Amino acid sequence: MNKKKSPTDNSLPVAPVGFFDSGVGGLSVLQAVRRIMPHENLIYFADSAHCPYGNRSVDFVRRRSLAITGFLLAQGAKAVVVACNSASEAALELLRLTFPGLEIIGLEPAVKVAQSMSKNKKIGVLGTPLTLRGGRFFRLLNNFSAGMEVYTQPVAGLVELIETGCLDDAQTTAILKKNLRPLLKKGIDTLVLGCTHYPLLKEDIASLCGPQVELIDTAEPVARQLWRRLLSTGRLNPGPGSGHIEYFSSGAVQTVNPVLRKIMADPALVVFQSSV
Repeated sequence: MNKKKSPTDNSLPVAPVGFFDSGVGGLSVLQAVRRIMPHENLIYFADSAHCPYGNRSVDFVRRRSLAITGFLLAQGAKAVVVACNSASEAALELLRLTFPGLEIIGLEPAVKVAQSMSKNKKIGVLGTPLTLRGGRFFRLLNNFSAGMEVYTQPVAGLVELIETGCLDDAQTTAILKKNLRPLLKKGIDTLVLGCTHYPLLKEDIASLCGPQVELIDTAEPVARQLWRRLLSTGRLNPGPGSGHIEYFSSGAVQTVNPVLRKIMADPALVVFQSSV
């Protein structure tokens, strides 16, 4: 059952920022926000019962995104970060239409950043099938890939392994090697991590790519964008003190809890079950 809270005035700076992802991947974004805005209260929703989104239909991901955003709003969220590239691709515009007035920050593969950083103009993009075949990604390529060679690699099976806490085992490494090999053969010098799960493996990916390849993810830019939006609307929590984090999941908490504890390095972390 859902953990209930009393209604919160969204105009107050103590109101939390909500995050959601198909599973644990969005924690990479939450961690960046925590570094930049340590005073903020945060709520994280892992839709683990329906993970991964990358192989789901657009309609399914939209329905889940609407339901979870409604849940976060009911918890008093003053802003929502769609901490998932697939959900941002499928549902971001719909969420903004459905929840007018709610600050909603989405993600997209950092092709623009890669364009400015690549020296040999060869960029690789790792992502889920839903993200890489979507209209938002297509528009990104149209707008920011002029003069560039962009090679995309849809990855299967990696998100599922990360969801079980397999961050450093042989099977995870094998999938990374298989999907990085064709990009490295193209001679890329910049790699975009187009799924929020992938930065959780950033050290392993960097080791496999070598020092000649720059890795780019969107966590820090998204955190800075959230900071700017909260500041400009007068909803930034200036402190003092550290904000708290609450975790919810649609999946079995006995499975999700140890994975979140491992990623967040917090043995006391508790995940609340949600029926959303």
